[in-house]
Amino acid sequence: MSPPVVSWLIAIAVSIPAPLALAEEKNPDPWEGLNRKVQKFNDAADRRLLKPIAKGYTKVVPRVLRRGVSNFFSNLTYPVVVVNQLLQGKLREGASDTGRFLFNSIVGIGGLFDPATRVGIARHEEDFGQTLGKWGIYSGPYVVVPFLGPRTIRDGAGSFADSYMFAPRYAEDETVRYGLTGLYFLDGRAALLDVEELISGDRYAFMRDAYLQRREYLVHDGDLEDAFLEDDWED
Repeated sequence: MSPPVVSWLIAIAVSIPAPLALAEEKNPDPWEGLNRKVQKFNDAADRRLLKPIAKGYTKVVPRVLRRGVSNFFSNLTYPVVVVNQLLQGKLREGASDTGRFLFNSIVGIGGLFDPATRVGIARHEEDFGQTLGKWGIYSGPYVVVPFLGPRTIRDGAGSFADSYMFAPRYAEDETVRYGLTGLYFLDGRAALLDVEELISGDRYAFMRDAYLQRREYLVHDGDLEDAFLEDDWED
């Protein structure tokens, strides 16, 4: 589960082998005018608040400690991955990622280290938005949400469901709950500082297309050929 506040940047972090046609919607962005205004607002908020804080974090906190924080939150979100693998019928992957979660939690000292990767236990990425896609639910229109960034109607519903498996929200101590949640978002934003250099041309169109392509790529488990074959190529 990726930090919602930076989900619009994460979209460009994954390399897509080729542009992926979107079969479900002839026009996946019918609300473009409004979406552009919301993204402009989000960009301003990020530029004035989130990005400076993230830069300060990377300068003050040593890289080895930031790596530990990233490992911890990555491990903490694995119940989301496992549950959605089971919902998709991916029993083998679910068992593998359950083992990865337990191995990193125990040997990796609560997930601060990632020994599972060093011993060859593969990591996967699944969420309820992908599960809905596997079940044949259309993505719906692309929408940019204030502060939360881009998503589709399907992925928005999916991220809301996944949020109930985010462990820090159940911490009884408010200081712990809000502190961990804030650090989670901060870690995600800091990790993407260098990724922004990939953005070119029309910033809005670039980020929208990267997000939609990446989500389709994940729903189809990287099998782009099947996704293309499902398209209706008739005029």
